Amino acid sequence: MKRLSLAALLGASVFALAVTADAQAAGDAAAGEGKIAACAACHGSDGISTAPIYPNLAGQHAPYLEGALKAYREGQRGGGMSAIMAPQATALSDQDIADIAAYFASLTP
Repeated sequence: MKRLSLAALLGASVFALAVTADAQAAGDAAAGEGKIAACAACHGSDGISTAPIYPNLAGQHAPYLEGALKAYREGQRGGGMSAIMAPQATALSDQDIADIAAYFASLTP
């Protein structure tokens, strides 16, 4: 019985830590709205692109957007529009990226 209780306690602790880490990593959509000026030129302030060559960002999954922006920032994504995106992403912190991703994810496509 003690083994089961210890396992349950450890499992609950690990789960609580994972949930806390996710909550801290989550972006703030309201803050993100104030950080999209450069993005809006091509992707629109509502996440709907201004031209067919730019992807719509409204409704995209936040983890996808975060991964893409971090890859541009770190020089891991090339080709396509990387010549435009990399310099934009270079100035963004992890929190900026999380906030921007949360904002675009919150929009209806």
